[in-house]
Amino acid sequence: MSHKLVYFDNNATTAVAPEVLEAMLPYLKEEYGNPSSMYSFAGNAQHAVQKARKQVAALLGATPDEIIFTACGTESDSTAIYSALEAQPSKRHFITTRVEHPAVLAVGQHLETKGCRVTFLGVDGKGRLDIHELEDALSADTALVSIIFANNETGNINPLDKIAALCKKRGVLLHTDAVQAIGKLPVNLAELPVDYLSLSGHKLHAPKGIGALYVRRGTPFRPFLRGGHQEHGRRSGTEAVPSIVALGKACELAAGHIEEENVRVRALRDRLESRIIGLIPDSIINGNPEYRLPGTTNVAFKYIEGEAILLMLNQYNICASSGSACTSGNLEPSHVLRAMGVPFTFAHGSIRLSLGRYNTEEEVDYAVEKLVNIVRRLREISPYRASADEKNAGCDGSCGCCN
Repeated sequence: MSHKLVYFDNNATTAVAPEVLEAMLPYLKEEYGNPSSMYSFAGNAQHAVQKARKQVAALLGATPDEIIFTACGTESDSTAIYSALEAQPSKRHFITTRVEHPAVLAVGQHLETKGCRVTFLGVDGKGRLDIHELEDALSADTALVSIIFANNETGNINPLDKIAALCKKRGVLLHTDAVQAIGKLPVNLAELPVDYLSLSGHKLHAPKGIGALYVRRGTPFRPFLRGGHQEHGRRSGTEAVPSIVALGKACELAAGHIEEENVRVRALRDRLESRIIGLIPDSIINGNPEYRLPGTTNVAFKYIEGEAILLMLNQYNICASSGSACTSGNLEPSHVLRAMGVPFTFAHGSIRLSLGRYNTEEEVDYAVEKLVNIVRRLREISPYRASADEKNAGCDGSCGCCN
């Protein structure tokens, strides 16, 4: 591998920013006090946690007392969902979508086994939610609606303002998994009436193992973890001070980089897409071209497997991820692409490329150059391509078998 690492998987995790590492180091070394202790040595840790809480709140347009530190986005999601149901025991209906992150989707599936009625809303071919379908699904028994802010695979941004207004009108609590959106899109919870919001540090250049849950003041809440007084009794467990400090600093930095995300990073993403589509026949972009995260693209290549593309990209030190998963030896397209109805021959050849603030134009051009050669080589040996060519012989396309 002669080329340096080209990292196009920022939706999976991000590099820890140098400023974030610098901020957390003192709390891994000399400032190791337990913030719950009473003596003065612990005071610095206590102040650091409160400063971080203010930094997170500032990025969200929230107040510090509305922020609960967690271990990750998944914990934040589960806490919000189970809290809403436990706080409203007479309500047994949960609404979510078919394109959620597994951290929400799996909870919905689990709730079904416990006797809850769960509605999984569908999406159209571009991954867009039908607000009218959500409105029809709401009932007096609905305890919570949980809809992802921005999809982790396609980058699609949901109309949270309209969803929140509808839920508020019907008196239904709303949670959003905003793990992919925070730090990339401007968010002001003082104006957006969401009740619970989840975020994760390692998606915005903080380390893994730290997240946060926003709970709007006055919203019913029940702890997910019990046992201690930490987080004002809302989340037990000794505070991970270095990681909390890191998340606070990352949020502070993100506030100053949102414009860059929406201009420079978006331009890199658009350059990447336009060159791929222009140079590689039978390639398409999955998702909504109008409302997507600035750094995310999900590209599908007909006739070949996404996993094969990723393995060959890895040979050139290019990191990306697949839009499909391998389960029990059988390749299955991702649940997001299946819900969108992406044709089989494209769904299996889908990969996600997610860019961030540290990526460059040189890296984009290098990745496209290698991708063009990889797709050509794989199609030359693709059994899908050969099968399609045979089917197409003498076929007018009306049967739909070659789509």
